[in-house]
Amino acid sequence: QVQLVESGGGLVQAGGSLRLSCVASGRTSSIYKMGWFRQAPGKEREFVAKISGSGDSLYYADSVKGRFTISRENAKNTVYLQMHSLKPEDTAVYYCAADFYSIPVTDTTSVDYWGQGTQVTVSS
Repeated sequence: QVQLVESGGGLVQAGGSLRLSCVASGRTSSIYKMGWFRQAPGKEREFVAKISGSGDSLYYADSVKGRFTISRENAKNTVYLQMHSLKPEDTAVYYCAADFYSIPVTDTTSVDYWGQGTQVTVSS
């Protein structure tokens, strides 16, 4: 079992920045692939970014490419999502995800573990 706890969400004005953190505990290992998803009110959960176990392979949704950066510190069992140039449409609950094999881009039902989520609200 792996437990994921997100933090760092909040209210920010458009154009601002936030950094989300996700700390993993339990049966943790750097081989777990990690990712971030988000879910806005009335919408399905969508992929945001993912990172390989070693941290050398990154992938982003087109909507955040160039504005968000995912990274990890395996020594701290922590994954980050640095968000810049935030837009009102980035408003959502952001979830951390961990999977032994792969973080899916479309099929969220296959993810092994989820965090509880952290709210990000971007005002215009």
